[in-house]
Amino acid sequence: MTQNIAFIGLGNMGGPMAKNLIKNDFNVTVYDLNSAAVAELKAAGANSADNAKSAIKDADVIISMLPNGAIVKSLYTGSNGLIDQIVNEGKDNVLIIDSSTIAADDARAVGKACEQKGIAMIDAPVSGGTAAAEAGTLTFICGGEPTHFEAAKVVLNAMGRHIFHAGASGAGQVAKICNNMLLAIHMVGTAEALNMGAQQGLDPAVMSEIMKASSGNNWSLQVYNPYPGVMPNVPSSKDYQGGFMVDLMSKDLGLSQELAAKSKSATPLGALATQLYQIHQAGGAGDKDFSSILQLLQKKES
Repeated sequence: MTQNIAFIGLGNMGGPMAKNLIKNDFNVTVYDLNSAAVAELKAAGANSADNAKSAIKDADVIISMLPNGAIVKSLYTGSNGLIDQIVNEGKDNVLIIDSSTIAADDARAVGKACEQKGIAMIDAPVSGGTAAAEAGTLTFICGGEPTHFEAAKVVLNAMGRHIFHAGASGAGQVAKICNNMLLAIHMVGTAEALNMGAQQGLDPAVMSEIMKASSGNNWSLQVYNPYPGVMPNVPSSKDYQGGFMVDLMSKDLGLSQELAAKSKSATPLGALATQLYQIHQAGGAGDKDFSSILQLLQKKES
């Protein structure tokens, strides 16, 4: 029997994820404040809804991919939120999958509210970027009850290649935030190395190949090179458009530093990366891909 899925949030990541569900023969109903994004999914075969409540009317699974924790909490636990609607309408066996990247405490708060009402829910933030979202090869990092995680797998497998259960509610967010802090650190380091080589007359493409075959190899070099023209079909070769915005990386790094303070963890490189992305954001680069941090380094050294 085909599952009915409500997908709420159709940004750079959510839109491609919803399309992959359609390709895998799920019955998908979508909602987003951006009417153009809704129209694009409708053209791809989705049903459209005028609001979130209408979107989940017949849903077996609700997936959300939203910008921040405040919006996620408002959607599910706010006045007349979706949790109340699910309870009031007597909907049984609904599974909520929140793939937003938010504070672990926010994920736990929504998870607790669901638990109190007998609703299954996991936090399932993703890694891999827009290319993986489009290809259906995302990594899902999940927190929640093992039985809820198992129930979600059939849906997650339609959008991802690697599905991990990190632990209890909120654990997916902790793991994702740690990962994104590391991502920012090695992106900054990669941009620094390539920029320094280029300023000494080296070809960034040749330098990239040298480092990929050496001890400096990392994900940014392998699949997301920050230097324009080195790698096709990545944001750096498209004027840093598309991909994972500086605004979102700055938000995630802020979450990493909140988590570090709470757990009394030493993250000096994470703190420096946070400052650099905040400076880049304040300089007007918020809507560019996060690999555009190279441009900040070039400005500073010109």
